[in-house]
Amino acid sequence: MYLGIDLGTSAVKAILLRDDGTLAAQASAPMDVSRPHPTWSEQDPEDWWNAVESAIGQLRKLDADALGAVTGVGLSGQMHGATLLDSKGKVLRPAILWNDGRSGPECAEIEAAVKESRAFTGNMAMPGFTAPKLQWVRTHEADIFKNIAMVLLPKDYLRNRMTGDYASEMSDSAGTLCLDVGKRDWSDPMLKATGLSREHMPRLFEGSEPTGILRDDIAKAWGLKPVPVAGGGGDQAAGAIGAGVIAPGQAFVSLGTSGVYFVADNQYRPNPDGGVHTFCHALPKTWHQMAVILSAASSLTWVTKVTGAKDEGALVSEVEEAARRGHRFDASPIFLPYLSGERTPHNDPLARGAFHGISYDTERVDLAWAVLEGVAFALAEGQQALLDAGTRIDEASVIGGGSKGAFWGDILAAALDRTLIYRQAADVGPALGAARLARLAVTKDDPAAVCTEPPVERRVEPKASLREVVAPRYELYRGLYRDLRESFVRFNDSIAN
Repeated sequence: MYLGIDLGTSAVKAILLRDDGTLAAQASAPMDVSRPHPTWSEQDPEDWWNAVESAIGQLRKLDADALGAVTGVGLSGQMHGATLLDSKGKVLRPAILWNDGRSGPECAEIEAAVKESRAFTGNMAMPGFTAPKLQWVRTHEADIFKNIAMVLLPKDYLRNRMTGDYASEMSDSAGTLCLDVGKRDWSDPMLKATGLSREHMPRLFEGSEPTGILRDDIAKAWGLKPVPVAGGGGDQAAGAIGAGVIAPGQAFVSLGTSGVYFVADNQYRPNPDGGVHTFCHALPKTWHQMAVILSAASSLTWVTKVTGAKDEGALVSEVEEAARRGHRFDASPIFLPYLSGERTPHNDPLARGAFHGISYDTERVDLAWAVLEGVAFALAEGQQALLDAGTRIDEASVIGGGSKGAFWGDILAAALDRTLIYRQAADVGPALGAARLARLAVTKDDPAAVCTEPPVERRVEPKASLREVVAPRYELYRGLYRDLRESFVRFNDSIAN
């Protein structure tokens, strides 16, 4: 039995995975995000730990015997978060999250200091990455910065609480902008640009390697034995392990808080133009490319709240029923899903969400349709950025919490003009990947035998009727960002002043 823990942005998910690869139990615990200022996004690491303990407690109630049979633990987590500790291991400030946009100026500073940074980090500097956040703290919170003894990513903070070790792995660390992604090692020039050194960073492992042993007191409290804790992976790489996306050309689309178009590769092929990320995968000698949008399923959560719908599922069902009755969604508003800025392809932390084309005839279902479609359009732009970079895409699975909705899948397939594959346990992909990496760390099995593609639940082909609706609207969508880009800057300046 293997335990997989995924530290997301809105929840912690934990699963128990049997030796035959099937799920024995799963649990989750919700969390909130703090936004103390415009473009800011933070969480208290103690909330992460409390959510983990809650999820483990639920598993213990569901199947204490299965939990006690665990032989390895794997971790997955939201990427890029700057968790800053002092020399005693105390958290110095709330963690600055992946979707925080405050460090735009610091990105320019870092790239000016290290001219060749894109070549060996595989990415342009973006506010979401960890290094610009460190530079921001250095500039704006000097008293905190001088006390930094260790920088940890979110899941690696959990690892420290679980094992006492300061350790990370390649896939998550590649998203710090402090890693030489081709060499799979910390980059001294990038660390120097932020005023830090290797002494401030954890030891590096591969995702399928053990990094330490569960502390006796934690194991006893959870009802486990002191078992190995694997390196694990950043949430997207772990999701790929869970989806069996490990070979060149294999891909998935993730509909979580953010949206990700992920393609596996066996070589380091950096191409940062267009906002494409190139990171290490969670397995040795593998890499991947990603197009990332910052607001995917979270956009649906937002429109559900502001329109007073019962929940996300009820709202999507309402839209589906309206479509069945022949509602004219080609007259619905166009939605830009930039609620917390955007990465691929715009790299614009100041971009904001917008509805274009609202009229007296606009109904709740029109706004909801626009959100579902807008997220699909944003992922279509990401797909094009990947293709423009020469990325090979064979077929794409769909994972994440948003993968539960079949109707959204129809819109997504139409916008991408691509067949999509929905698989079993798609909504627990990163936690499943973390558990699989735990198994590899314990058994040393062949990754190809363990990281298989889950059984197919359904294939979604692009429907001609939907293509006729979304294709012309996609061109309108693409033009809207260009038209509004300068207004986003002015809007941000008005808030700042």
